[in-house]
Amino acid sequence: MTSDDRGPGPELRAFGRLADELRRIGRESGLDAVGICDSGPFVEARVAIDRRKEQGFAAGMQFTYRNPARSTDPQATLPGARALFVGVRRYIRQDPSAKVPPALRGVKGRVARYSWIDHYRPLRAALGQVAAKLVEEGWKAQVVCDDNALVDRAAAVRAGIGWYGKNTNVLIPGVGSWFVIGSVITDAPIGPQAPVGLVADGCGSCHRCITACPTGALVGPGQLDARKCLAWLLQAPGVFPIEHREALGDRIYGCDDCQDSCPINLRSERSDPAPDAEPESQATIDILSLLAADDRTVMDSVGRWYIPGRDVNSVRRNALIVLGNTADPADPDVARALEVALADPDPVVRGHAVWAARRLGRVDLLRDLQDLRDDPDELVVDELTAVGVVTRARSTSGGRQ
Repeated sequence: MTSDDRGPGPELRAFGRLADELRRIGRESGLDAVGICDSGPFVEARVAIDRRKEQGFAAGMQFTYRNPARSTDPQATLPGARALFVGVRRYIRQDPSAKVPPALRGVKGRVARYSWIDHYRPLRAALGQVAAKLVEEGWKAQVVCDDNALVDRAAAVRAGIGWYGKNTNVLIPGVGSWFVIGSVITDAPIGPQAPVGLVADGCGSCHRCITACPTGALVGPGQLDARKCLAWLLQAPGVFPIEHREALGDRIYGCDDCQDSCPINLRSERSDPAPDAEPESQATIDILSLLAADDRTVMDSVGRWYIPGRDVNSVRRNALIVLGNTADPADPDVARALEVALADPDPVVRGHAVWAARRLGRVDLLRDLQDLRDDPDELVVDELTAVGVVTRARSTSGGRQ
């Protein structure tokens, strides 16, 4: 009888028991799905990242694009790594704003579901419990989650949790894509002895997510051009591209359209209805209140978001586009918010206020402001020229790129 006939030896059985214990800890700590895989480099992900950067699809995104050599190789985070424990946590919740009568809603900016609260906090806590057990057993363990240390989606696919959907998200069979992902990198040899079987592609011929994208950012199955993606543009610094402002609608942070349209998500929500949102959830932001608030108050409210350079004026920029797309131009509070923004020291705020005023048909607010019409900043001049308030030629050395 060979050793293979006798089954795994005592050491392998011990590591198998540890892996089972980690799965139990992860699930009892709030993870909805878990998987374990080897910690080898993510070669295909590295190729895809490099290709996207060459094509310009990455735009100015950082995250795993910042240092692909690191984000696609767990050894760069934990030398001697042998395995990845991957966990996901479902975040779909009932929309509390849907219960508010339209007449009482005011001017609201819509927030993507994953950011209603910090859903990564309980995910990190659950993964921390797994890591603590590994450390208790004498191994090294590093939690990586929502940072540039690891391509989380590639880890989830390798661990057999789900497959890459056409909207670039990972989908879990029968569950969908409403979850956040994180991993524990460890030097414990808990990985399976054979590669984990990949989950079969469940998208088939469906392409609803691609056609649902409001700007055509999904340029092909699994291919996202960040230069058109509203979720990224809301996080990017500087001027929001004028050609995508109307498509932004009432979104102030994130975009859920490709997930909202997914049949797998829709079926999952019918069979397993989402729970009520947590009391502290922030599904919408009051736009007029945000525009009237000082920097500290804004950061206290939305500081959990990714804000480039922690510059709150990028949030005000987004709010002004929402204002221009959704507000009542006859509302005196709206006019007052525009007047304040048109006099803001930051040219990004002033420039987007010009656009919002034009979008609402309040060009009168612009014509009455001689100081604005003589604005020295080329960005603001670009915006004024676009709405016909000034006619001087644009500079070739500045303005909107």
